[in-house]
Amino acid sequence: MNWKSLFFSAEGRIGRQAFWIGWLMLLGVQVVAGWIPVIGHALGLVALFAWVCLCTKRLHDMGRSGWWQAPALALGPMLVIGSALWIGVGAVMAAVTNHDPEIAALAGVGVLLVSIVVAFVTMIGFTLWVGIAEGQPGENRYGEPPLLTPVMV
Repeated sequence: MNWKSLFFSAEGRIGRQAFWIGWLMLLGVQVVAGWIPVIGHALGLVALFAWVCLCTKRLHDMGRSGWWQAPALALGPMLVIGSALWIGVGAVMAAVTNHDPEIAALAGVGVLLVSIVVAFVTMIGFTLWVGIAEGQPGENRYGEPPLLTPVMV
């Protein structure tokens, strides 16, 4: 398997070693992208697509559909958006009832922090599950089992 196939194709299967190598590379890309203004966001989106492809192939190795990652990927944004709405509604309600909206908004920040922690722990759990679980030993509906050779250029 080559790098292009590893990161930009959701077809086939990969083993645990290829998954962790890909994970480390994507982590490096995300760290570097975080320091680059404007272009870094585009790199982050490319890395997200590569992450989905990487996880899909690993899930295929376990005999599961790539859609199994959807709840883990969607949970973070849903919690953060919900928390932001919670902060806004709290501030508006405080203003309507003649209370200090800043205190209400600050209380909502606690909900936001808890949401971020829950999303982070969920992604760590999902990543560990995908990276540690054994794949199916024989051929499955996603193809032949991955070879025990490292990913090549």
